[in-house]
Amino acid sequence: MIEKIKLALVDAHPIMRDGISCLLTDAPDIQIVHNTNTVNELIPLLYHEPVHIVMTVLYAPDPADIETIKHLCDKHQRVKVLVLSMYQLENFILKMIRAGAKGHLTSDTDREEIIEAIYTLRNGYDFYAKTITNLILRNYLIEAENKNGNKHEREQKLSTRELEVLKLFAQSHTNKEIAEKLYISVRTVESHKNNIMQKLNLKTMVDMVKFAIRNNLVEL
Repeated sequence: MIEKIKLALVDAHPIMRDGISCLLTDAPDIQIVHNTNTVNELIPLLYHEPVHIVMTVLYAPDPADIETIKHLCDKHQRVKVLVLSMYQLENFILKMIRAGAKGHLTSDTDREEIIEAIYTLRNGYDFYAKTITNLILRNYLIEAENKNGNKHEREQKLSTRELEVLKLFAQSHTNKEIAEKLYISVRTVESHKNNIMQKLNLKTMVDMVKFAIRNNLVEL
């Protein structure tokens, strides 16, 4: 029997928590274990009933939220944090990621993307909405402006299909979109992504996208 993905919902507004819960009711592999107003309220509950993913909704860029996420990640290192933010301020988003958030969605997300994010985090990968990915890439390009990449050095380890998958991920396509474009299953896309990360010694999807940019596999 496949273990359910245990999820905790955090939102100061009960109606929002109820709305997200309704969106996930027919997702058979997802079980909502906790439903709290704040992350601080949730943290002690996780010692008694742990979860795989904590999904928290943020309405304004508050530095206290960054510290709270960091505290959660320090106390419960196996928990993956998925942030749904109602703002797109680059500085705060990057700080949130550095604090330990493994997924970040924006206010224009939908049910399908939320579920994909949950599955992606549970499988050990980061997940960022397309707009968030673009922010990360812009930040990376600024930081890497004066650094020289070793073009093609590790790229040659990849198969033709793996290169295709890598390029599509770098262009912010989702697993499902890549599967449709290449006429393969989502499971096969995940397999290719795993092989790419192993061959290139990368840890996250963002690292994979950075590699593609650094090696001129895609254009922004």
